[in-house]
This record gives sequence, C-alpha cells and structure tokens, in this order.
Amino acid sequence: MTMRLEDIKKIAVVGGGTMGNGIAHVCAQSGYNVLLVDTSPELLQRALKTISGNLDRMIKREKITEAVKSESLCRIKTTTDINDVKEAHLVVEAIYENLDAKLKLFTQLASICPPDIILASNTSSLPITQIAAATHRADRVIGMHFMNPVPMMQLVELIRGIATSDETFHVIKELSFKLGKTPVEVNDFPGFISNRILMPMINEAIYALMEGVASPEDIDTVMKLGMNHPMGPLTLADFIGLDVCLAIMEVLYKGFSDSKYRPCPLLWKMVQAGYLGRKTGRGFFVYAK
Repeated sequence: MTMRLEDIKKIAVVGGGTMGNGIAHVCAQSGYNVLLVDTSPELLQRALKTISGNLDRMIKREKITEAVKSESLCRIKTTTDINDVKEAHLVVEAIYENLDAKLKLFTQLASICPPDIILASNTSSLPITQIAAATHRADRVIGMHFMNPVPMMQLVELIRGIATSDETFHVIKELSFKLGKTPVEVNDFPGFISNRILMPMINEAIYALMEGVASPEDIDTVMKLGMNHPMGPLTLADFIGLDVCLAIMEVLYKGFSDSKYRPCPLLWKMVQAGYLGRKTGRGFFVYAK
C-alpha cells in the first residue's frame, strides 16, 4: 500500500524523555494527534509537565497563544501499553541510546503495527540498517534524528538505511517540513553528519583539558569568541550528558575502527565517577540542582 503524507493523522512517540516529549510537543503543535508511550504513569506525567512548561515559555515569548497551548495539549494522549501504537499511522522511537533495546523495540513494533506503517528512529548514532533488519519491513524504516531541544532546533537528519524506500523517505521529508523543520538527507554511517563532526570536536576539547592545555572556561571561551559557537564544547557536553557523548564516541570508534575516534580517558573517568553533566549537577562544570 502506498503511503502519503495526508494518510498520517496520528503519530505515536515511544519514549517520553527529553527527546520524546519534545517530538510529541512539536507534532501536537503542528496539528497531529499524538500517542505518547512510556513505561510508567509517573514518567508520562513528567513528560506532559515538561511540554506544558515549554509551551508556557513560547507564550511568554509571544510565539504562540494560550489557545494554541490548550489545543496542543488536548491532542496528546498517553499510555503505558505499547500495543496501543497499532492505532497510529507513524511511530517515532525515542528511547535511550542502546542498540539492543532499540532492536527489541523495533521487533515488537513490527509485530504490532500494520505492515504499511512507517517506523522511525530518533537515534543519534546507531545503524538504521541494522535496526530496520529486525522488522521484516526494512523499506518502511528510517532515521529521524531531531536536535535537542526539539521545539527550538530546526534541523532534523533523515537517515536512509540500505533498504529505506524512496516513498518512505519522501513522506518523512514532507512531514519534517510540516513540523517546521529543515530536513537533511543522510546515508547510514556511524554518527551520521551531526555527531560524526560534533562529538570528535567535543572529545578533542576534553583531551585539551586532560593535557592541561587550558581551563574548561578558557577552552569554551576560545570556541565561543573565536569560532562564534553559541556554547562551548565542554558546556555542550554537559548539556548533552557525558554518558551520551561517551556512547556516541564508542559507536564511532567501533564503527570506523579508527583511533582518531578513541574516547578520551578523562571522558571515561568522568562517566565512571557519575559526573554526567547538568542532569547530575556536575560535569566539567558544577550546576545548582
């Protein structure tokens, strides 16, 4: 069966964390009915609270009205039952960045959803081709990598696995435009474009810190004032999460078998210590909880 953009009325988002609630927010604000799926009512309530807060910030900046907020929230339904995704016309996976977990989920989604439904992954670095192979509908699987924070960032990387069909790609590309995003077509290589370039830069900044080249503040200042980056690489690493940075560097290192992608030992040490950045209150900088 041929799928068109007009056929997508309801979007299921699996995972209500930072990326998942952002994707749900953008889809609902763009007029889509959204089914947000997570493992507990508490996680779902937290996701809805985050979405509501983000919509409030948009109201303060006069980007939207109270009516738009109300309508957007009304379009979002929640569930802890993964089987409910069978009612959706598109499923976007946004769980944590672990290949085994994603393979298990996509195998499950393929058994639940009608065969013509597109399954998209928000993975930031894992192989779409391998994820798609677990579904027996590889032509209907695509990477849809949003940037964080999703409501504010315009870019979305659309990653084609080896079997992703032109039809699937074009439907998701059109959808991206409707969500107010700018899609970029990427082929399936470790780290895609964004993290293949970004993470080695962050990793090199950590090496510079480890080797005593400069302080964290001065490393970040060089990149902000010298290269016009809005945020220094070490601050950005703290924002992303050092555990996430390490996981992506490991994907690059394993995927290319090239020593230039070797994770910095200091990054390993920080993660082992539990200094993961903003989410733990301490990374390369200390944050008030």
